[in-house]
Amino acid sequence: MTDAADLSAAEAARRIRAGRLSAAALMEACLDRIARREPEIRAFAWLDPAAARRAAERADRAGLADRPLAGLPLGVKDVIDTADMPSQYGSPAWAGHRPRADAAAVALARRAGAVVIGKTVTTEFATRHPGPTANPHNARHTPGGSSSGSAAGVAAGFFPLAFGTQTAGSIVRPAAFCGVVGYKPSLGTIHRAGMKVMSESLDTIGVIARSVADCALAVGAMTGRDLGDPEARPARPPRLALCLGPAADRAAPETRALLERAAEACRRAGAAVEPREMPPVVARALDLHGHVMNMETAQALAWELDEARAQLSAELRERMDWALSQPPAALDEGRAAFAAARAAFPAAIEGFDAVLTPSAPGEAPEGLGWTGDPVFNALWTALGVPCVTVPAGTGPRGLPLGVQIVGRAGEDARTLAWAEWVRQAVAG
Repeated sequence: MTDAADLSAAEAARRIRAGRLSAAALMEACLDRIARREPEIRAFAWLDPAAARRAAERADRAGLADRPLAGLPLGVKDVIDTADMPSQYGSPAWAGHRPRADAAAVALARRAGAVVIGKTVTTEFATRHPGPTANPHNARHTPGGSSSGSAAGVAAGFFPLAFGTQTAGSIVRPAAFCGVVGYKPSLGTIHRAGMKVMSESLDTIGVIARSVADCALAVGAMTGRDLGDPEARPARPPRLALCLGPAADRAAPETRALLERAAEACRRAGAAVEPREMPPVVARALDLHGHVMNMETAQALAWELDEARAQLSAELRERMDWALSQPPAALDEGRAAFAAARAAFPAAIEGFDAVLTPSAPGEAPEGLGWTGDPVFNALWTALGVPCVTVPAGTGPRGLPLGVQIVGRAGEDARTLAWAEWVRQAVAG
């Protein structure tokens, strides 16, 4: 019999609504898994099992038949505020900080019936110094970042859903490294109020789960958007643009081979798959991504840099000092490049339904001191478009690999549907 901790979010919610599973029983199964594996994985920045049990029991008493996220345990990345748990942003400068209110995303998730189980480990301000989290598939390897605890926790069965945030590749890359699904929605889909925002132009709240359908369920429940049923078979196969992107030379051999295998599997399933590179006006956004990200982060961290500098990591201080040395015109140039790239992207993929591209350069790197390179994510984040990574096999060390499906801004339901189509084609 399937352990309740391994159920998809959609299946667990169906069982709870049907009275075949309680929120308390699901929470207990997750807490049991956590008790066994958390000492090795270290996915949580904050966990109070007794409080989690009480919250699940309250959810059962409240009745959940009309709630789409009926009693589902939810991991919340620790750059997103929670009123009943500390929000420490991955930094000692904020140790013990207790917000007065939930972030909008958390409040919307609770309204939809989710039960927050705990706060998940993030890199420092979701940008630099890694936390202690290990990859559930091999604890000697990183789970990726900055949504480290969220991706590792979903993969390990600690919770079926988790919030992530992405400024460069912080949802897609860790989800791929941990062998789960990551969904970065179109920019602005989930409101950022109550998030410790670093980059006004880039930061996006999204979700990590075990299936594409779970991601659609969660974001649809929180936003009221109809994201469809990704598992419903589309009327026709997709037309996919196969694109390694401007950083093609950074792809490991296993990633090049993976993309070729995925493309061929999609063709066998009926898709039209053609190589397509991004024009210079689109690729330029990747060149200036670092300028925008770091210069906006230096503004966001003005208080920390002035009042708590000694509590920031050396690598973050170095990047912020560099950003502060840049002229304001460099930020203006980067933002203008983003706007031009966003305007040009629809024409760049005209005739295609979505882009098929790597989720990461290769397998999760060994060691916990680096969360991996976001070079295969940063361009799409700069474009503000929906991105979904789905599991697509393993690499030479037996660690998970993923492929990424990218759509047009605002076409999240279509992008999720094509992502599920690709997942099934690759798995078949």
